[in-house]
Amino acid sequence: MKMHKPLKLLIISIIALISIGQKVIAFEPLSAKELASHCVAYAETPESLDAQFCIRYIQGFSDGAIATNTQVMLNAEAEKKTKETFTERAMRTRKSRGTKQERALQYAEFCLGKTIKLKEIVSKVAKNLEQRKKIEDSILAHAVVYGILKQEYPCQNITTKNNE
Repeated sequence: MKMHKPLKLLIISIIALISIGQKVIAFEPLSAKELASHCVAYAETPESLDAQFCIRYIQGFSDGAIATNTQVMLNAEAEKKTKETFTERAMRTRKSRGTKQERALQYAEFCLGKTIKLKEIVSKVAKNLEQRKKIEDSILAHAVVYGILKQEYPCQNITTKNNE
């Protein structure tokens, strides 16, 4: 089927106009100040939209850390296997290592363990955000949440918390 030149030009023009008319939305990271404004509602009204935003952000951050760190750890372990000596491999495979997720979280510098509930994590993050006098606009939410998790759930406590 042969397309006429005017029809072809019309189709190209329509596609170009549609392309130009669509807005391009860039990824905009959440600021710590904005997260704090949502988390303020958590203590009093945990069912509110703001509190749910706070909960889901923290849950997503934690889940993302576990997923990402698990894959990074597996890649690092696979690379290490090709470069380690027999003795290093023997020591690595014989020590108690925990689940993939527990091992991976050690790369994140915070360890949530199996028994820690999301409610506890969100309460600690929300309380910490609320206690801050001032949060600069340039500070990102992920940096603050990461710092709080490292402070509240250091990895040296994971075996203690899991065995209680």
